[in-house]
Amino acid sequence: MSEADIALWRQVARSVKPLPGRAPIEPDPVAPPIPSLEIETATLTLTVSVRTMPAKPAPPPLAPLERRLRTQLRRGQQSVEAVIDLHGMRQDEAHLALRSFLRREQMRGTKLALVVTGKGAAGASLFGDERGVLRRMVPHWLRLPDLRPFVVGFEEAEQRHGGGGALYIRLRRTREAGL
Repeated sequence: MSEADIALWRQVARSVKPLPGRAPIEPDPVAPPIPSLEIETATLTLTVSVRTMPAKPAPPPLAPLERRLRTQLRRGQQSVEAVIDLHGMRQDEAHLALRSFLRREQMRGTKLALVVTGKGAAGASLFGDERGVLRRMVPHWLRLPDLRPFVVGFEEAEQRHGGGGALYIRLRRTREAGL
């Protein structure tokens, strides 16, 4: 504590009236100043210990679908292996359903999935611009750390699979135990 802090504490301690039956508390005596070498050592020790703590690994980066895969999807040479339709769900329901769907499909070895969100109403709704909430939120959820271990990347689906109201999702392979 600095000299100003100690002086302020003493002033406050003198102005306080003790509870009935209690003796007044004397302010702490001034502690001898710590030599600067000890402060530097303490700071250095703290810095080293913080740096040696294991950091949480960053989520894997997202990648767009490969050009070849997009072409195959457009031509009908590649099909989606799993589909989930989130129409009519509230945000919390849809988020939980999406998380469990991605986890389940990853365990099954699915490589490409389709998530149908719907486009929302074309016009303004009664409550402002709240239509198409899932269409807006699902890409956000897919970027969050809790879903990133399942997702390699995602893109808007081709028109035949729902266009702007659906997303292709490439799933990560599961790591085998012992590898």
